Amino acid sequence: MKLSFCSSLSLGLSALQLASARYVMYVDQYHLTDLPNKTVAAGIDTVIMAFANSSLFVSPAVNYTPFEPVSTMRSRFDNGTKILIALGGWADTDGFSAGAATEESRTDFAKNVASMVTNLGFDGVDIDWEYPGGNGADYKQNPNSGKVDQINTFPLLLAAIRSAIGPQKLLSIAVPGLERDMIAYTAEKAPSIWEPLDFVNIMTYDLMNRRDNITKHHTDIQGSLAAVEHYLDVLSLPAAKANLGFAFYAKYFTTDSAYPCETGLGCTTVLLEDAEGADTGKSAAMTFESANYATAPANLTESPDGSCGAAVGYYCTPGNCCSAFGFCGSSSGHCTNCQADYGVCNTTSITTLFQNAMTNGITDEVAGGQYYYDKSSNLFWTWDTAELIAKKFDQIVKAKGLGGVMAWSAGEDSHDWGHILALQAGVKSMTTAAKR
Repeated sequence: MKLSFCSSLSLGLSALQLASARYVMYVDQYHLTDLPNKTVAAGIDTVIMAFANSSLFVSPAVNYTPFEPVSTMRSRFDNGTKILIALGGWADTDGFSAGAATEESRTDFAKNVASMVTNLGFDGVDIDWEYPGGNGADYKQNPNSGKVDQINTFPLLLAAIRSAIGPQKLLSIAVPGLERDMIAYTAEKAPSIWEPLDFVNIMTYDLMNRRDNITKHHTDIQGSLAAVEHYLDVLSLPAAKANLGFAFYAKYFTTDSAYPCETGLGCTTVLLEDAEGADTGKSAAMTFESANYATAPANLTESPDGSCGAAVGYYCTPGNCCSAFGFCGSSSGHCTNCQADYGVCNTTSITTLFQNAMTNGITDEVAGGQYYYDKSSNLFWTWDTAELIAKKFDQIVKAKGLGGVMAWSAGEDSHDWGHILALQAGVKSMTTAAKR
């Protein structure tokens, strides 16, 4: 068959797109001491430093100082890697709400963001608003009914930012994996959201969180695929702009012993979030960083600031527990599932329970998720593995023609870098397939 020049060019461009599948990695300010070396990080083409608070860019703007110089971050990765700054993150909604409100506020917010990006040498900006339209951390204090206008103003804010930073800088957003949180992502408005963006990071993790009361996987293949299909099929997100998200942590949830629970899946939990929307301390996340697999060092330092645990190497003052979140205190939230080596703890250390779950995990071959149910502690654990990551490439990324992948976050996989290496292999397999 003889192809026309245009057809040949089209096929060539398609192959090029596959060969250059995006590989996006977040780097957060709390996990800088043990980042992957250049061999492990090879292939990452976009790094997103997280986070800058959104309120800094509401006029009058406040100067932002990155947690690490952009040049230093750039030196950690392959030549040519793009470095973006993420605005927002969980519980940061005020700045976005104020910035999006009016045409004047959008112009000022966008101008301030553009100045910061240019002055600090970033290659672009990632907007991590959780979430426009509501269901954020403040949903009890600021009900969704008061945020309906954000359905209209969110795409306008993105358009203003694109106009301010220009076409040479990258613009991306992080979007929820749960349909219940996609309030501003309506079929009518979605196309105008996607239009100014270079790519979209789909957070296909935390698919179970403290607002649920029945256990399920937090980042399984079925749940991830459902989220992707909703964006592509219902919300018209171009597949080439979509990045499938991966998380470098396990989550655990406390089941209610008053209800029968055999396998851990589909079981009733205790109350995970109180009436004010606050965490009850009965669920949390444990990263795959080396500190969570290691024995606590003998020469610990007393906490100078209330932080504690494996991540920082501090122990709490006498009488205080070190919570799973890494903070000292004496409440039940601090002293349940606590870190025994770093403070008072009258229960089995959460680190020990985490290591036990990692050793004895079970693969749900139907849903495509890894889990473990610790009956003695009434804890349901859920996480992703290197093997499941490989399957996600075949069953989601390649099958749906997605533009790439994204992960949170680089320093959280330092135990053996197994998840990052699995992503590296997956991206490489797409490149190899395109070259055949």
